[in-house]
Amino acid sequence: ETPSGILNAVGLQNPGVDAFIDEELPWLLEQGATVIANVSGNTVDEYAQLAEALDPTGIALLEVNVSCPNVHANGCVFGSNPDTIRDVARAVRAATQKPFLLKLSPNVADIAEAARAAEEGGADGISLINTLTGMAIDIRTRRPVLANVTGGLSGPAVRPVALRMCYQAAKAVSIPVVGMGGIMTGEDAAAFLLAGCTAVQVGTANLSDPMACLRILSELEAFCAEQGIGDVRELIGGLIVE
Repeated sequence: ETPSGILNAVGLQNPGVDAFIDEELPWLLEQGATVIANVSGNTVDEYAQLAEALDPTGIALLEVNVSCPNVHANGCVFGSNPDTIRDVARAVRAATQKPFLLKLSPNVADIAEAARAAEEGGADGISLINTLTGMAIDIRTRRPVLANVTGGLSGPAVRPVALRMCYQAAKAVSIPVVGMGGIMTGEDAAAFLLAGCTAVQVGTANLSDPMACLRILSELEAFCAEQGIGDVRELIGGLIVE
């Protein structure tokens, strides 16, 4: 734990695409779930292979993660360079008919440039932000707290950065933006919509409150009712900047 957040280096544990398709996806679909599959690869070809494998399945959407700072082997490399962002997007676009989001890293010099590269590569939308790269040190042992040395910072501490980047990205592209980063309440979600996001994701809040998503939805509905808003889409891009 960190002030107003958490720092993690849990990697990307999962059983692999084949086991997911054979063992996990059928159960999810039986429950009536709308399934979004988040995929990550070490090469552009791996991204394409994953997209191709998932193309004939019942998933609704792919989220292509080009920005994982909490794994070894240069986990940020794809998301930090507009050219590689564009290359991954093009490879995935050629490999699947499914709509896909490109999940962007905040650890870049210009988020608008990264967003435009995703759009140019054929992404149907973008999602951001992934975690900020951080670290913690045990001053008594003089060792990193995380075995990975660095990790991904998430939670309310990153929300102002996430809002700023979502706002800049939404102004830079015409494709939908899905926002995330420290959303804990319905009013937090409303702020991301006002910044230009068409949807939001909730991560860290679920660790302390497994019912966070349902609560946030209820709070967002209450906020809209309080403000006399009949359709939540009225909030999208509604930020007033003078």
